[in-house]
Amino acid sequence: MSKITSSIQEPGAEEKIKEAAKKVFLAKGYAATRTRDIAEEAGLNLALLNYYFRSKENLFHIVMMEKLQLFFNSMIAVFSNKELSLDGKIDTFVDRYITVLVQYPDLPIFIMSELHQRPQEFLKEMKVREVIQQSGLLQQIQERLKLSGGVMSTVHPIHFIMNITSLCVFPFIAKPIFQSLTGLEKEGFIALMEQRKVLVPIWIKQMLGG
Repeated sequence: MSKITSSIQEPGAEEKIKEAAKKVFLAKGYAATRTRDIAEEAGLNLALLNYYFRSKENLFHIVMMEKLQLFFNSMIAVFSNKELSLDGKIDTFVDRYITVLVQYPDLPIFIMSELHQRPQEFLKEMKVREVIQQSGLLQQIQERLKLSGGVMSTVHPIHFIMNITSLCVFPFIAKPIFQSLTGLEKEGFIALMEQRKVLVPIWIKQMLGG
């Protein structure tokens, strides 16, 4: 029996490769990563990686789509829930989103870096635009803005989607800076993010005139 055939029969080999790929892609990015790096991280034969995934590009696509689904599922599930009021969507989205980011703090940097290189490919596959347009969220925001009157009634609702996502994500992107400025260790930073679960909805609702 050849070494490759024997390795293919190793239980969990495919998952080992995917987990190694996530780690290496996150650390190095797509361009700097070699398939050999991933195979070494997984402790498996390079030929086995090629057997399962054919190419670095194919493996990256699989890993990236999993990351995107994790990153966007919180947003999509909440915004598409037509049973929730606008305030309910804001509260639930912030709570779920920050919970995901606390669990995977390096996720935003990885996704934003790679998504910037090929946005249309991944966003089209995730159907983010269609989901947001069909969710009724934009209409809910517009209705709230009209009630507030004045300048706010003419503001494009996308500003509030930008605001709510950036208020959740940016602290994790700038985490090393904030920890350096405050002297907070991991647990202190997590406690700060728990506070944001309460504060961000308040700020967004005030922006909306609620």
